[in-house]
Amino acid sequence: MTDAQFLAWLQSPSAIRMVLIEVQVNVGGVEVTRFISSWPYVTGPADVPPNIEYLPLATGGLAFTEQVSLTGEAGLSGGDVELDNGDGALDGWLADVWRNRPIKAWSGDPAWPRSDFRLIFDGIVADIGSSARESINLSLRDKLQRLDTPIAEAKLGGTSPNKDATLPIPFGECHNVTPLLTNPVTLEYGFLGAVESSFEVRTNGKPIAVALNDQAGRFNLTTPPYSMAITVSVQGDKGDGYAPRIAPLVRRIATAYGKASDRFTLADLDLANLAAFDAAHPQLVGLYVADRTNQAQAIQQLAASVGAQAIMSRTGQLRLVQIALPAAGVPVEIGPEHMRLDSLRPVQRLPVVAAVKIGFDKNWTVQTNLTTSIPPAHADLYATEWLTETAVDEAVRARYRLTDDPPQIDTCLKTNADAQAEAARRLALNKVQRTIYEFDGEPEMMMLELGQPVVLRDDRFGLQDGVPGVVVLLSHQWLAGRVTVGVLV
Repeated sequence: MTDAQFLAWLQSPSAIRMVLIEVQVNVGGVEVTRFISSWPYVTGPADVPPNIEYLPLATGGLAFTEQVSLTGEAGLSGGDVELDNGDGALDGWLADVWRNRPIKAWSGDPAWPRSDFRLIFDGIVADIGSSARESINLSLRDKLQRLDTPIAEAKLGGTSPNKDATLPIPFGECHNVTPLLTNPVTLEYGFLGAVESSFEVRTNGKPIAVALNDQAGRFNLTTPPYSMAITVSVQGDKGDGYAPRIAPLVRRIATAYGKASDRFTLADLDLANLAAFDAAHPQLVGLYVADRTNQAQAIQQLAASVGAQAIMSRTGQLRLVQIALPAAGVPVEIGPEHMRLDSLRPVQRLPVVAAVKIGFDKNWTVQTNLTTSIPPAHADLYATEWLTETAVDEAVRARYRLTDDPPQIDTCLKTNADAQAEAARRLALNKVQRTIYEFDGEPEMMMLELGQPVVLRDDRFGLQDGVPGVVVLLSHQWLAGRVTVGVLV
């Protein structure tokens, strides 16, 4: 079925809407799949899966809200499926293990063959519960839930004093990090795995000779150190080839780290989106993971460096979306004919800013009062955690009576030029009044995606001529054929 045919069905007042749900659950230690629907449905012998009866238990539709964070924080989208348990037949389901099990849902018409149903959700069950005696509820999360685990928990092992320490991992270009002492006898230091290059090894800030073994992610001091304060700058993880940019590192962290059973595969990534993002955002970045930072947090730190966010598409693929105006792509025209009558309303006015301060090129080991014979200017740099760049609009500052010394936004960026450009981009975005509008959309609006560019038009709020915007919220009610849409303009 084509997009146009599916859209025509969504718009049809005679359409009979239903959802098919396939969810994995552990029953008595055995993983099984349960087939649930909102309408009686049995697949045919030629369907995939064949000859399967879906139990018509879903009464609350498939409600799911997805939202882009405007603060750069990692977040999970969530939703709910309500199942009929009026006769208590599903009481035993509450004893089964549903947590962190995959769930998929499709939307379509009872008269359609199984292959024509459209995938509308591919995520994770957060847990099962009951909101009333007559129902049970499946709480849903997007697949980023699978990345809510530490990037790595590999310990050094052996018999050294650091045997229980977690091996650190450098991603991209990392300045002045503290490596783990892996062998105190041979003065070996290192990381979890192979790195592209280690350089500027220092003891208390002073360069020291070393023997490098980058393929193993190790180096040995060849002369006694001045102190035990050993630091090194490193071009990090090179598992898929060294690529110190946001999109390749996001792909690497999602597919090669974390719990093996929960890692993403290439099928879980929107490869076209990641390639386009990489082409548009080639900035050098660096992130040093020496603690229990989880995958989702690390991915969001990298993406937020350019005002972007990692999100999951409704078909369960990871994307990187930058909030920008105008947003990239061909905008969708949205007017009163696409909204329920008089449903458009302003829900949030974002604060205007007159200045943006970007922190970049993080010094991962701040060292104050260095006593070795390095130049004072170098000592000052090693005592400073962040370099900064600030963009200011004096006219906006005066008009709105704002500060020109804003809170610092820390990033993984590496160069002055990239930090300057990002500060200027964010200032241009936020030095004018931005507003989020929400409206209750007609069925065709259910095809929108987070981050999609739009032109919003209405006879209220100064939108008569249409204003460029970007979709930042979608709250679907698939059985009702309705969606609440949030647009930043």
